[in-house]
Amino acid sequence: MTRLDGRLDGRPAGRPDGCGDDVRRPLGRLRRTLLAGLVAAAVALPVSAAASPDVPAPIPVAFEEQAAPQARYAANRANLAEAARMAQQAGRTGRAGKLRAMQADGTAQFLAFDGRGKGRAVEVFGDLETADRIAVLVPGSDTSLDTYQRFRSGALALHQRLKSAHPRSAVVAWLGYETPGTISPTVLTADRAAEGAAELSPFLRQLARSTAPGARVSLLCHSYGSVVCARTGTGPEVDDIALFGSPGTGAASAVELPTGARVWAGRGDGDWIAGVPHVRLGGIGFGTDPVSPAFGARPFKAGPGGHSDYLKPGTESLESLARIVLGPDTPAPAPAPAATPAPGPAPEVPHA
Repeated sequence: MTRLDGRLDGRPAGRPDGCGDDVRRPLGRLRRTLLAGLVAAAVALPVSAAASPDVPAPIPVAFEEQAAPQARYAANRANLAEAARMAQQAGRTGRAGKLRAMQADGTAQFLAFDGRGKGRAVEVFGDLETADRIAVLVPGSDTSLDTYQRFRSGALALHQRLKSAHPRSAVVAWLGYETPGTISPTVLTADRAAEGAAELSPFLRQLARSTAPGARVSLLCHSYGSVVCARTGTGPEVDDIALFGSPGTGAASAVELPTGARVWAGRGDGDWIAGVPHVRLGGIGFGTDPVSPAFGARPFKAGPGGHSDYLKPGTESLESLARIVLGPDTPAPAPAPAATPAPGPAPEVPHA
């Protein structure tokens, strides 16, 4: 992709006379100060979802490319059960409990699963082989096997909304890369995103070969996941890309993304990520705000919600994302009433 760092002091190239420096230099210093503060916070504060200590787990199952989804699901359920058993035996009861929850009473459909370290998982909701509306969710930071249920809940909510209007819908929860921690230096660079894109692009090609002819595929990218999607060459298999809760993509505009898909962007009114400086300096930061007119994405309404609310039942953001996935030729689902929050544990640390 084109280098997008640019000059942040605003001085045009070839202007040695310093015309306009009295205005541009303070602006450049302000941007650097904001970015430096963000970096300092990332280094100084404790990591909220640090990688788990080494937990014993079996080697992931290797499949032939032609292996049917049902065969993959069965093999990965067995691998997941073994990972839970090994974690329990090693005294890692917390991880073991989270792995057992992922089994969903033996009904979970994982195209891929790796229980080592922070873990990887690709779960399907719906019948992938017959679906002609498919959404692939790409998560942001602090998403791992230890926080997987949060990610899974959003995927399940989206699938339920899609099914209400179009039964042949499926959702893929794609945790196919090692996400950075929200409070860490890695969340400020595109290194993890580049690794994720190198995994996501071939997955999308394989997905297109496994689904019904003419199926519409949408890529829904949350927060740091939008940085992953912005580096993913999609080819013709992806119709729409939606960026939400995005800190930026590293690109100056939507036309620079390596895709021919329609690009959408939305942000909730209560999303703290709106306060992240939209600058890029020496590989740190992600530049243009995707919801700004300058970026050129199609806007969608995201309502009043916060950073972790985009896929909650009854939200305007969920309805908007459902409409994108369904496409213009499919009636959108009738709005559902917002769920009444149930008493529960303290809210999680915001993630990017």
